[in-house]
Amino acid sequence: MSTCASLFNVKDKVAIITGASSGLGVQFAECLAQNGAKTVIMARRVEKLEEIAKNITADGGECFPIQCDVGELDDVKKAVAAIKEKYGRIDILVNNAGIAEFSTGVLDHTLEAWDRVMKCDLTAVFLMTRECAYVMKENNYGKIINIASVGGIQANNLQTSYHAAKAGVIGFTKTAANSLAEHGITVNAIGPGVFVSEMTDQVKDAPAMVQIRERTAMKRFGNPGELNGAMLYFATDASTYTTGQSIFVDGGLTCSL
Repeated sequence: MSTCASLFNVKDKVAIITGASSGLGVQFAECLAQNGAKTVIMARRVEKLEEIAKNITADGGECFPIQCDVGELDDVKKAVAAIKEKYGRIDILVNNAGIAEFSTGVLDHTLEAWDRVMKCDLTAVFLMTRECAYVMKENNYGKIINIASVGGIQANNLQTSYHAAKAGVIGFTKTAANSLAEHGITVNAIGPGVFVSEMTDQVKDAPAMVQIRERTAMKRFGNPGELNGAMLYFATDASTYTTGQSIFVDGGLTCSL
């Protein structure tokens, strides 16, 4: 039985973080590396990945950057094969890659916008989960953390595809948890409120964003490091009997009317 001191241990675990070229993904990668995990960071912007990997390595961590479009099956298969070849296993997957469309309601929403968001925010979660689970089940162990959103349970009228995709992530988390439990793999989700990031910084002063900030009990947006505790819980033996769950880290947004 694990002692309390060892419950949150990720030392020498092989951890993949998608969408790791900015924002929350960087924070997750740095946190896991600082705690001894062998981190694999994935995104499309290879220059950013290499810079982040260099910084993590300079701080004493281990980091392996892989350029990958996680919405493309061939890219995902090649990336997972490279990770298995290098490390022989995969222990932790953080499905963090995602985009948002701050544009139109249903009547004006284009199929192109819908497909673009679904590919990155939902299809990528499925592809990464499935391909990594093939490797995880060989060791009867795996921790999968899907980054959903409060937008998966609440909605406005300007993010049609985003809300649908994030609700899909929450639903997929449940079905994947049921499917993979027999292989020793837990699947859980974190639903952030609005966090300071490269993506949200572009729209932080938009009326809708100001309204969200005011509705949040803490009257502020979250800082990226404030998700690390929930991520570490789901990534470690602290959560051995927790699967199929979604925890919302939102400063009190979802408890506000």
